[in-house]
Amino acid sequence: FFFPQGGYGPTCRRTDPHPAPTHLPTHHRHRRHHYQNTSLCPFYGLKKAMVNIRKATIHDLLEMQNCNLFCLPENYQMKYYLYHILSWPQLLYVAEDYDKKIVGYVLAKMEDNSKPLHGHITSLAVLRSHRKLGLATKLMRTAQKEMETVFHAEYVSLHVRKSNTAAYHLYTKTLGYEQHDIESKYYADGEDAYYMKCYLSYSKEKGEKTSKKKDKSEEEAKKKTEEEKKEEEPKEKTKKSSQKALTKEDIAAAIKKAEQLKAAQKK
Repeated sequence: FFFPQGGYGPTCRRTDPHPAPTHLPTHHRHRRHHYQNTSLCPFYGLKKAMVNIRKATIHDLLEMQNCNLFCLPENYQMKYYLYHILSWPQLLYVAEDYDKKIVGYVLAKMEDNSKPLHGHITSLAVLRSHRKLGLATKLMRTAQKEMETVFHAEYVSLHVRKSNTAAYHLYTKTLGYEQHDIESKYYADGEDAYYMKCYLSYSKEKGEKTSKKKDKSEEEAKKKTEEEKKEEEPKEKTKKSSQKALTKEDIAAAIKKAEQLKAAQKK
């Protein structure tokens, strides 16, 4: 059979202007579109890496919830996502692939009532098909940057399961989080959680400024005390010079004056 627009039959002659690559097995060469959207495609890795990190909108919430259901055992109702995006729209980010599909997200908020002011990572998830591409790191860093620049947060906190070693390694080794506490039975299934913090550069700069101010104030106080000591030294010298040592003659003259005064009073 002959297919003028390209194709195959029992005894066909190929007329496809875009032949399949010859390095593929014969059972994968029969149709070009067969491998176009699979891992057999030579451009699959490039397409997989073409992911855009952008701010989330209300239209992304349903896909974010689906991503959460696929990746994590901690799931939330839609009103919880709405609460986050209405309260802190600057802190919700998604990872979108070349097909406009949400493959990851970060859900964050600010702890407004706490002192010092700090942010909190509520949820972070990336689909298994798009892991090990650095998407979780990018999502976290973009959210942390907004916390620092928009809200002037001093640090970011989060909870992670004790059994989630991959996430623990990401937070500690890549993002610089430190473990501060272990909260027992934090999750609904009774598993413990690590409570972790990451201090932002804004708080570090603020701390450096306060330390510099303290150093300046201490230096000024030292200068003042030194100046006061210098002013007191000549006064003490004049007092010492005015107070001469008494001799025997002075004592005898003082006794005579006292006797004369007594005699005058008796008369």
